[in-house]
Amino acid sequence: MPEYDYDLFTIGAGSGGVRASRVSAAHGAKVAVAEEYRVGGTCVIRGCVPKKMLVYGAHFAEDLQDARNFGWTVENARFDWIALRDHVLNDVTRIEGLYTQTLENTGVEIIQQRARVTGPNEVTLADGTVVTARHILIATGARPHVPDCPGHEHGITSNEAFHLDALPRRVLIAGGGYIANEFAGIFNELGSKVTIINRSDTILRGYDESIRDRLLQISLTKGIAFCFNADFRGIEKQADGSLLVSMTNHDPMEVDAVLFATGRVPNTEGLGLAEVGVELGKRGEVVVDRFGKTAIDSIHAVGDVTDRVQLTPVAIREGQALADTLFGNKPTAASHDCVPAAVFSHPPMAGVGMTEADARNKLGGVKVYLSDFRPMKNVLAGRNERALYKMICDSNSGKIVGIHMIGPDAPEIMQAAAVAVKAGLTKDDFDATIAIHPTMAEELVLMR
Repeated sequence: MPEYDYDLFTIGAGSGGVRASRVSAAHGAKVAVAEEYRVGGTCVIRGCVPKKMLVYGAHFAEDLQDARNFGWTVENARFDWIALRDHVLNDVTRIEGLYTQTLENTGVEIIQQRARVTGPNEVTLADGTVVTARHILIATGARPHVPDCPGHEHGITSNEAFHLDALPRRVLIAGGGYIANEFAGIFNELGSKVTIINRSDTILRGYDESIRDRLLQISLTKGIAFCFNADFRGIEKQADGSLLVSMTNHDPMEVDAVLFATGRVPNTEGLGLAEVGVELGKRGEVVVDRFGKTAIDSIHAVGDVTDRVQLTPVAIREGQALADTLFGNKPTAASHDCVPAAVFSHPPMAGVGMTEADARNKLGGVKVYLSDFRPMKNVLAGRNERALYKMICDSNSGKIVGIHMIGPDAPEIMQAAAVAVKAGLTKDDFDATIAIHPTMAEELVLMR
């Protein structure tokens, strides 16, 4: 057996890379991780963790209003963006330290440099150092896509949104996916005038139609504006610092900030992958088999850089599976079937399994159960917002093939429901379960 400096060399210390590295080390492998920025990756540093904190902060706008009908008097309430921003960034630093500590405690060497693959078992660091490894893992994630239009340099992405020095009074958000709708909810609740522009006439493509339509309806009621079938023509910075945005099918619009939320692109440029024989897809993604192996037996990839399912828990599961396969004597392929997902909009939505359209196309006969209700808290608060729960079943077997919902705490409820759908439970199984009353979640076992 040839001698290598490491058993595993990971490029990228995001969720997938950290999990694969620390579990491999726990299995007895000698592991190093190269990270050119900060340990934790997109999720911890500039993604789901700080974003969820902003969602919490933004929701107090409604909670303070609703509190009056619950007997509370809140006087002189005011919002301080800088205070929220700094608390969030400080907690990100705390979590980054925990990730770093976890790697170090398992014996993983952290190398604070950019790394490039220069051979099937060779990596060259930014300072010119060459190291060898029995296995190389690409876990470099993805980055926000920025449209190629005149003046695009005047816009920001979700990366910069966490560091703004002030809330924009008027913000234009480009995109119709989960990032666009989440930041639309955050900025709107915090007092910005928000407009979403989207190239098509559909938001949240891939989510169940009834649920995304309900979010659109509620968002419009909350004051978020939408411009559909709109492509950028250009962004012009004006003398007063505002931005004049030109787009197709709509009049020009003057705003204070443009946030691009138009998808994410795998980070593979400059890594030397194609040069050593690793196959890349049309979007630059690393092509892997179900075990995370590339066209080169010694090179692997997990997470968003593979552009399969761009979700943090999926990257973590893939990293765990790879470590078990390579060093745990337990060949494991991460399952991408029945992956639950949530959109932390206002209100949040969540889903697992097939949408109604998917189920009808694939199964033919389906039964759909709906619960369209006004949550108890909203009733007493005088808020007319309604929740919608949807269960899709195979009409022959009664098996639940999809659950989708929008309403308060939908993602928290969905996590438990996803276990049931993954396990293949039926509508009868849900009907046989006694409800917890009064809760919103009880609607899942009361649908008729």
